[in-house]
Amino acid sequence: MKTFMPLALLLAAMPVLAQDIATLTADTKKTVLPVVPKVVSAMQEAVAEKGVAGAIPVCKEQAPALIKEKRQETGWDIRRVSLKTRNAERGTPDLWEVRQLADFNIRAANGEKPETLEKSEVVNIDGKPVFRYIKALPVGDVCLKCHGPVEQFEAGLKTKLGESYPHDQATGYAKGEVRGALTVKRPL
Repeated sequence: MKTFMPLALLLAAMPVLAQDIATLTADTKKTVLPVVPKVVSAMQEAVAEKGVAGAIPVCKEQAPALIKEKRQETGWDIRRVSLKTRNAERGTPDLWEVRQLADFNIRAANGEKPETLEKSEVVNIDGKPVFRYIKALPVGDVCLKCHGPVEQFEAGLKTKLGESYPHDQATGYAKGEVRGALTVKRPL
């Protein structure tokens, strides 16, 4: 009977862990996700004012600055990642993120709406518990202007993208596909 006691304690603790993950997820979303519409809005404004090529600095500089601000405010590791990176230094996913992005692509191909795709869990990194959260970022209309089919780009845009991102892989997307994700690591 004593050998079953640790298992019983583990099973009793599972709902608490699920509740903790739900609380961590809600708090993370509330704290981090407001940055996404700020980036989209800034991009839409920049495209309207400066054209598509003139808006490249929004994704290249302003979006990372907004994310950096959140990182400094929270102490969390927050990034935008993709399987097809535009900026490999900032956007290359780790193995956990690769798995989630691949799963998002499968789920989207099976009919789930990309804007609903997310994953959160507690993992061990270097022997310490870390809360991980990832939220899919679907391709919207404004995104297609720089991430859609290259043959549909405005004149000179491909050159401008090449100057800003010499190893760009982030083209050829269609509206609604998973472009990448916003990802968070919170130490516990």
